[in-house]
Amino acid sequence: MIGEYTNPISISALQHWGYCPRQCGLIHMEQAFEENIHTARGRAVHGLVDEPGYTIKSGVKVERALPLWSERFGLVGKADVVEFHRDSKVFPVEFKYGRKRRKVYDDLQLAAQAMCLEEMLGRPVPRGAIYHASSRRRREVDITEELRRRVAETVTEIRTMLACGVLPPPANDGRCRECSLKEICQPEAVAATAKLRKARQLLFDAEQ
Repeated sequence: MIGEYTNPISISALQHWGYCPRQCGLIHMEQAFEENIHTARGRAVHGLVDEPGYTIKSGVKVERALPLWSERFGLVGKADVVEFHRDSKVFPVEFKYGRKRRKVYDDLQLAAQAMCLEEMLGRPVPRGAIYHASSRRRREVDITEELRRRVAETVTEIRTMLACGVLPPPANDGRCRECSLKEICQPEAVAATAKLRKARQLLFDAEQ
């Protein structure tokens, strides 16, 4: 049990929710998952840092696969890499497949890691980075108050979904093309059914 929460939320759920709430529900509520080229490449990248341990480079201790938790938010997970600098700076680094680009859902996951580290260590964690494996470049991220607020809101939204047990509607847009769960989700079919139901309701209301 973590604080008042008997069922902690995985930190990765924030990234899934930020990308698509229905994807988050399928993975974290219905335990549905399918592999595609994007998830396979992402898994390969994380394989570089999945083995727990540490190294020391130029006086910086680099921890891999570091367990994380937050009693305040009821979160659990792990950081791909956390750097511990001589000046007491703590710097989380999340590994992602692909080229350097800003995605808010990646920033949410990183911010949640930073907030967990702050609670665990009692130190401020104002910055972190996303390491983009394809371009081999880091994108540094400020853990702003706005980003922290969005983390808290996202945790509340996920917990509400899990409590009610109802899947969010599909995005049915460009995000679906790269989603490994498209065949399970059936966004076009769900959207068509909802459209037909709405048309029937409008017809029924007109006849009253």
